[in-house]
Amino acid sequence: MLPPPRAVQLNEANAFLKEHPEVLYIDLLIADMNGVVRGKRIERASLHKVYEKGINLPASLFALDINGITVESSGLGMDIGDSDRTCFPIPNTLSREPWQRRPTAQLLMTMHERDGTPFFADPREVLRQVVSKFDAMGLTICAAFELEFYLIDQENVNGRPQPPRSPISGKRPQSTQVYLIDDLDEYVDCLQDILEGAKEQGIPADAIVKESAPAQFEVNLHHVADPIKACDYAVLLKRLIKNIAYDHEMDTTFMAKPYPGQAGNGLHVHISLLDKDGNNIFATDNPLESQALRHAIGGVQETMAASMAFLCPNVNSYRRFGAQFYVPNAPCWGMDNRTVALRVPTDSPDAVRIEHRVAGADANPYLLLAAVLAGIHHGLTNRIEPDAPIEGNSYEQVEQSLPTNLRDALRQLDDSEIMARYISPDYIDIFVACKESELAEFEHSISDLEYNWYLHTV
Repeated sequence: MLPPPRAVQLNEANAFLKEHPEVLYIDLLIADMNGVVRGKRIERASLHKVYEKGINLPASLFALDINGITVESSGLGMDIGDSDRTCFPIPNTLSREPWQRRPTAQLLMTMHERDGTPFFADPREVLRQVVSKFDAMGLTICAAFELEFYLIDQENVNGRPQPPRSPISGKRPQSTQVYLIDDLDEYVDCLQDILEGAKEQGIPADAIVKESAPAQFEVNLHHVADPIKACDYAVLLKRLIKNIAYDHEMDTTFMAKPYPGQAGNGLHVHISLLDKDGNNIFATDNPLESQALRHAIGGVQETMAASMAFLCPNVNSYRRFGAQFYVPNAPCWGMDNRTVALRVPTDSPDAVRIEHRVAGADANPYLLLAAVLAGIHHGLTNRIEPDAPIEGNSYEQVEQSLPTNLRDALRQLDDSEIMARYISPDYIDIFVACKESELAEFEHSISDLEYNWYLHTV
C-alpha cells in the first residue's frame, strides 16, 4: 500500500492553503503505541515539501513507553541505530486547530519504509493488515466509537485529580447524576466548543452525554464505513477535547480509573459488516437466527482473553473493572444488555451490530479495533458458535474469566496462536517488550499505601 499519488496530495495542500491564508503553522501528528500523539510543527511554506517528500521520524517512535522513553528491548532503538523512516500525510486529515491563538492546522501522518511500503510497527498499519482480510471477503467494516472522559481541575491535590469548579455555580460536582442535563449546562461552553471544534475538523461527533461520575462525560462518534478512519477520528477527538478543555482553564483525563469508588473511562466500539451491495450482514429480526452475527460473537469470545493487553494496556486499566460500574469481566454476550462484554442493540433489524464494551479510554483505538476485528474474522471463517446469550445481570451468572492484571494479559497475548495469525508476531514482541518495561518500573516503585501500612508497623 503506497502513499497516494503526489499530484492528489498536492491538490489537497493547495486547496487548504488557498482556503486558509491565515494559517501560519501546521502540526504533523502521528499516534504512538499508547495512542499518544507526537510529531513536528512546520511553517506554512514547508507544507508542500511534506506532501512531496514526507518527513523523517525515528522508527523508535513506536517503541516509546508511556513517558516517551525508548524501550531498548523492543529492538527499535539503538539496535538499529535509532534510524529514521519516512512519514507521509494521511489524505483528508488536514484541518484547522480551533483552540490555537496563532492560526495553526494539523495533519495526520503514517510511517513508511524507505521503499514506500507501510512500516509494520505503526499501529495504523497493524489495523490495516487485519482489515485487508475483510477486504478479501468482500466485506466493509462499519465502526463507531464512544469515548468517556473526565473534566478535571488544572491544579491537583497531592498529585490526585479533582473535579473542576463549575464555571456557572463555582461549585465542584460531587454526585453521580447519570444523564443529568443540568450537569451539561454547568460546563456548556466547554462541551459546546468540543462539538463545534469537532465539526470544524470534520470529526463526526454527534452527541455528548453526562456519564456516571462527577464531571464525567461521553462523546459519541457517528459510524463510518472505514474502520481506520474511525480510529483516526477517535485519536483526533481526544486531542481536541484536551485542548478545548485547557482553553476553558480545565484539564481532562482519559485514564481508565482516575478515582477510586467512581466509574472508569471506557472506549466502546460498535461494529457491523456490509456486503458488496452495502447490506448489513448482521441485519435480522432475531439475532439468534443470524449465523454471521453468532459466528462473529463466537470468535470475539474465543479471542477476548488474548486481546486484553490491547484492550486494557496499562497497569491502571484493570482498576476499572467492577459490576457496579458496568464493566464486564467475562466474554459474555446478550441482547440489549449493558452488563455483558458484547451487547447486541435490538432497536432496529437493519441496525443490528456488536457493541464491544471491555476496552478502557486509555487504549490505542487502532490496536483495540485490530484485536476485536481479528476475533470477528476468526469467528466468521471458523464458524464458531457463541455461548448462550445472557439475560439479566451477567455478574450473577458468569464467573470472571478475563485477565485481571497487565502481566497475565501480556502472557496470554504472547502465547496466542490465533492473535499471531492476525497481528505480526514481530509487532506483538515489540508491544509486549514495551509494556513489560512499564510493568517492571511500576512494580519497583513504592506506593503511598505501602508506607502507610508498613513504615511504622513491621
